[in-house]
Amino acid sequence: MDAFPAYFPLAGKKVVIAGSGEAAEAKARLFEGSPARVVRLEGPPALKPHAYIGARLVFIASDDDLFLEQALKAAKSAGALINVPDHPEFCDFTTPAVIDRGEVVAAVGTGGASPMLATLLRGDIEARVPEGAGRVAALFRRFQDEVRTALPEPHQRRAFLREALLGPAAAAAAAGDMDEAAALFREALAEGPKSLGRVVYVEGRGPADLLTLRAARALAAADVLAPDAAVDADVMALARRDAERLTPAQALAERLAEIAAEGKRVVRILAGPPDPDELGALKASGVEVELLAVAEPR
Repeated sequence: MDAFPAYFPLAGKKVVIAGSGEAAEAKARLFEGSPARVVRLEGPPALKPHAYIGARLVFIASDDDLFLEQALKAAKSAGALINVPDHPEFCDFTTPAVIDRGEVVAAVGTGGASPMLATLLRGDIEARVPEGAGRVAALFRRFQDEVRTALPEPHQRRAFLREALLGPAAAAAAAGDMDEAAALFREALAEGPKSLGRVVYVEGRGPADLLTLRAARALAAADVLAPDAAVDADVMALARRDAERLTPAQALAERLAEIAAEGKRVVRILAGPPDPDELGALKASGVEVELLAVAEPR
């Protein structure tokens, strides 16, 4: 990872766009509809440091090299984070291609190496992100505190939220009926998570691009990961970074059954076929086991 992606909250924050021309207008369009306070600067006012004080982000765009030099100096003296289109050597950050669904924002960046590639990839991703995704996220944000209070254990919250994302409350929010969505969400929260712990088997020999969507989602939703030693590194990269991880020596059927009995979701990532004895022991313990046809036929 050559650059770390980060999201800056914009509500009530100052964003400065200095300069004129198409590049400046393109940056301004990025913030249309955002809660940021966008300040446009041109000419001499853009060359004074006080104009940049308190800015969360600064964009400087101009064909005038002298203007760029002086505005850059002024913004830096104010301690601002700066982006200068077409001048990566002056940038503290680069701007990605953005998919904007309100509360849901996805971005594709290439570190300034190929904005066109980022734009093409954005189109692929945008087609997969439903228009109502932002409303679903807004619903979940509304109930964050209630969910934490009702379900203090992290794995219980994850189990509930997994179900809720596929349930009627999320569907109502996606369709735009936020009152109905809220009522359905409260009903579901009162009932609590329905699913018990389980062990999901995923083939991890790689390559990662052969993983099915269900397998990739299982890796992303795991509470505990139990990988074989020879699992493909690219497959492991798709797993939750903060999930608990067992070593191969710890990934015994008895231990997996204990974890699943706590209501947690274990993903067993295999470098080869599943062990029939391990599967039999888990099923004998009453653990729900899911075998995913993880890869396409080779």
